[in-house]
Amino acid sequence: MSLTAASQQKIDAACRAKYEKLYFTDSLGTVLPYRLLKPEKHEGDTSGMKYPVVLFLHGAGERGNDNESHLMYIDTVFASKRFMKEHPCYVIAPQCAEDFRWCETDWTLNYHTIPKQISKYLHAANAVLDSVAALPDADTTRLYITGLSMGGFGTWDLITRYPEKFAAAMPLCGGADEKEARRLVNIPIRAFHGGIDKVVPVCRSRNISKAINSQGGHLIEYIEFPKMGHFIWNRVYNDYSNLEWMFNQQIKNQQINQ
Repeated sequence: MSLTAASQQKIDAACRAKYEKLYFTDSLGTVLPYRLLKPEKHEGDTSGMKYPVVLFLHGAGERGNDNESHLMYIDTVFASKRFMKEHPCYVIAPQCAEDFRWCETDWTLNYHTIPKQISKYLHAANAVLDSVAALPDADTTRLYITGLSMGGFGTWDLITRYPEKFAAAMPLCGGADEKEARRLVNIPIRAFHGGIDKVVPVCRSRNISKAINSQGGHLIEYIEFPKMGHFIWNRVYNDYSNLEWMFNQQIKNQQINQ
């Protein structure tokens, strides 16, 4: 192992250790493993500062119950020294169980209708979000959601069900029910997809973006990487400007319908 690789492993481990390992049981009895990154606060700080809350939804490959593998793509993103200094926040990273999905649909299809009922594990993840958002120092006007692949579908699903809840959304390689686009016209969304994605059809992001536009929505921004396939998340999350965009969004005249 090179010195550079060893050093990077130490950085990764140090960042991952900042995410507290927790478990949550929702009203349906679902036990959800999750990690929680808390904002760094200075001792004696009485400024009354409120912190944004980010919900991150992982992809299909990170499902399980080890409460570990789902951090692999974001551990250093939000827990880096720079980010924690410039954008102190709460980050919730729940883990979906094997054989379940954040949105119970076939992501290889060109279209799906949103299920009548929210999925078992997305219901639990939303409940965790509500519990953290209820903390006295959480800023409920700055609740953000992002997810990749299966988590991209979960991101679209949750903002469709609760469009007034989130200040911004950043779905990667996901898809939504285009018939529900009218519900998404007032939320800032930055969606991403690889132009040669062989796992989730690129038309999923293209079509929902067009559908939102057709309903008069002008807050949707669709970014496509023409020469990239499915695995675009490092490109997206390592681009600091995308995180800056998300954290610049805020709900005004908040009326949350939960």
